[in-house]
Amino acid sequence: MTGTQRRQQLIEIGRALFAERGYEAASIEEIAQRANVSKPVVYEHFGGKEGLYAVVVDREMSRLHEMVMSSLAQGRSRIRLERVALALLTYVEDHTDGFRILVRDSPVAASDGTYSSLLNEAINQVSHLLANDFSRRGFDPELATMYAQALVGMVSTTATWWLDVRTPPKEVVAAHLVNLSWNGLTNLEAEPELRDESN
Repeated sequence: MTGTQRRQQLIEIGRALFAERGYEAASIEEIAQRANVSKPVVYEHFGGKEGLYAVVVDREMSRLHEMVMSSLAQGRSRIRLERVALALLTYVEDHTDGFRILVRDSPVAASDGTYSSLLNEAINQVSHLLANDFSRRGFDPELATMYAQALVGMVSTTATWWLDVRTPPKEVVAAHLVNLSWNGLTNLEAEPELRDESN
């Protein structure tokens, strides 16, 4: 196995173990054992458990950041909300171990590059979008940040719940999230569906 292949193997093993056990319970010994290497090989590549964990978190954050931020890039407000809800649920579905790591543990000695920093960035983006909408509709744009907190929090909390239940399908969950947030409790649709740009 080349050094690059070994490094990738250790990242995958570490990712699975951190997702399964959490940062504190995972050990270099078990990572090395699962990779059929000695502990010094792990230390050589990452300097220790903290270094390996930092690489795993950085990769997961980059992947999730790209999915969430690209979903907010264009389209009408409702479409953006649908896309961001679906992007987060898709990440949960396709990268379950990564999501477990991001929501379970805080990266060691990191203040940015965390799940909460990503949520704050999403809140800022949504807040900007809502402020523009509020101004056009004669609402107080100062309230946009509060609404953005509520919307992003609702999507994030629901994604964490859906991580374990996986039902209904992600498209249905996203449609209901948008239904609740977009229409408000008094105007819920009986059977909401995601809409495309032309609707």
